[in-house]
Amino acid sequence: MLAYILRRLVYAIPILIGVNLITFALFFVVNTPDDMARMQLGVKRVTPEAIEKWKADRGYDKPLFVNASAEGTGRLTETVFFQKSIRMFVGDFGRAEDGRDISREIVTRMGPSLAIALPTFVLGLFVTVSFALALAMFRATWFDFWGVVLCVAMMSISGLFYIIGGQYLISKMWKLVPISGFGGDIDAWRFLILPVLIGVISGLGSSTRWYRTIFLEEISKDYVRTARAKGLSDAAVLFGHVLRNAMIPILTGVVVVIPLLFMGSLLTESFFGIPGLGSYTIDAINAQDFAVVRAMVFIGSVLYIIGLILTDISYTLVDPRIRFE
Repeated sequence: MLAYILRRLVYAIPILIGVNLITFALFFVVNTPDDMARMQLGVKRVTPEAIEKWKADRGYDKPLFVNASAEGTGRLTETVFFQKSIRMFVGDFGRAEDGRDISREIVTRMGPSLAIALPTFVLGLFVTVSFALALAMFRATWFDFWGVVLCVAMMSISGLFYIIGGQYLISKMWKLVPISGFGGDIDAWRFLILPVLIGVISGLGSSTRWYRTIFLEEISKDYVRTARAKGLSDAAVLFGHVLRNAMIPILTGVVVVIPLLFMGSLLTESFFGIPGLGSYTIDAINAQDFAVVRAMVFIGSVLYIIGLILTDISYTLVDPRIRFE
């Protein structure tokens, strides 16, 4: 197990370097350092001297990938790519274009993102798995039929509709919770109820149909018929056998959500005015702040790789037949 984890961590290094390289190249294909300087300075007529000063202050005055004027390792180290991207491997994310420390902003904004993402993830997983098990238990009945119809209808509605509709109905008309904002005191739960509720409802349709398909596939297998032949009830078969054997595909789907638990939801945080990492990323994209975008892409890649490793490890817990050589 330990050798497997170490091997996966070693494999992650070239993956992260490749992600950084692609992100770096794509960003500078769209915007050169001169374009970034003109946008950040915010004036129509910018002198070449002002542009050069802006680039020098932020380290963009060096070559992008190879510094031909340097000697030895300086050809690679005295470049924008090395000083802006490679340093992230030691946790140095640098500063945003407005001068604020990116690492401090990430630590500050991680709390609001987790405050929404964790309840949405846990509650959503419990509701969708329970609903899917109920549909599987009462398969081929009116409950199953109308449940699938409801799921398809919910899948056909954009997540943006749930956000706007929930804000209008629950906040504006019924005035039950604030329409937007975030508080760090004891009343913070009032700002979290609506985003969490909308997050659970918006993902109910697609997740339930996915889990229902998994459970129905397991129900048709021989071990289920054997369990029923021994006299076990449908509930005992579903929760004691079907659910456990369906955990591997469920865990595989859950890993996709792990980066979002830390990175935040872009739409939810933007529309509800929550100062999390999702809104931080949106603001950075709008401002074309490459330093912040690069840091968020890097963190997302690291979290996704960690999620994949944790998923592989969890396989051994739900299926003893799986072993890492």
